[in-house]
Amino acid sequence: MNSAHDRKSAIKKLKSLVYSTKQDLEVFRKNLDKAFYSPSLPNDVECNEHKYGNIRCDVLMPPVYSTERIMIYIHGGSFVGGSKSAYRSFCATLANATSCRVVVPEFRLAPAFPYPNGIEDLQIVFRSVFTEEQVSLSLDAGANKKSEQPEIIIAADGSGASLAMALLINLRERYRECISHVILISPWLNLSSDSPLIKEKKVHDEVMTGDCLRRCADLYTNEPNLANPLVSSLLAAKEILKGFPPVYIQMGEKEILLEDAKQLQRNLHDAGCICDLDIWPQMMFMFQMADEYIEEAHLAVEKIGRLITYEEEKIDDATLTRAPVLESGLDREA
Repeated sequence: MNSAHDRKSAIKKLKSLVYSTKQDLEVFRKNLDKAFYSPSLPNDVECNEHKYGNIRCDVLMPPVYSTERIMIYIHGGSFVGGSKSAYRSFCATLANATSCRVVVPEFRLAPAFPYPNGIEDLQIVFRSVFTEEQVSLSLDAGANKKSEQPEIIIAADGSGASLAMALLINLRERYRECISHVILISPWLNLSSDSPLIKEKKVHDEVMTGDCLRRCADLYTNEPNLANPLVSSLLAAKEILKGFPPVYIQMGEKEILLEDAKQLQRNLHDAGCICDLDIWPQMMFMFQMADEYIEEAHLAVEKIGRLITYEEEKIDDATLTRAPVLESGLDREA
């Protein structure tokens, strides 16, 4: 069981991911990097820098990985912070759990580079990853590869989920077809003025507040853009969502963002798409990134690993009592 002290320490660390209206922007960025950067990577994961297009990215490679599968991870940080170095340790753990390489782009941040600059950077990265992986598969065609096109996973957290959804909405069908999974962790999905989290005062959970969302939305783009589905994907019409790859959302029961995630699940189901919403009891925003304090963080990443590697082994009873899934919306007939 997690102690009250551990929970308090986890919350303090996770608050570094959310830009407060009272913070200096540069101080926020430095504190975020300081809170999550680690000079050494877990599980013997190797890190190399590589440019996809003109965008610098980390490429994290676990000791054992599938050459046919690659993940693009879009980091959070309230649109104004976060970096590949801050997310290096977490994404290394994710790379090991999923047995695949993980690409972490250093995309441009607001307010100096507001919407749609970050999305444009991610489009460059996606196309470059797709092309390089396709070439690699073609060169290895004599080795009895399973397919001629790569398997790409899109993963994101927090504000990065808004960018990820915008990337997916903009993708042509031939690109979407190669995406096997979309993984969203504690996603920000609605920044419009109609959002209850934006409209209502004193909305908060243990980590974030409605005021933070309002402030970050203002820094990310102008008010008329906030209802654009490329900014607030919760407002995307059914026609836009049709043909989406399978989506898996993982988040804590205590998050103010939870109702938006439930609505996205309904929207995707209405569009005939698969969406699994995995809610962890008593957990807070981005608990997965506080694994030194929260034992469920390890279990949650392991579960993502099983999802990606198609492993179907049963979880032992002790694990089930610690981290049951409260709500699963996997529509296997979609």
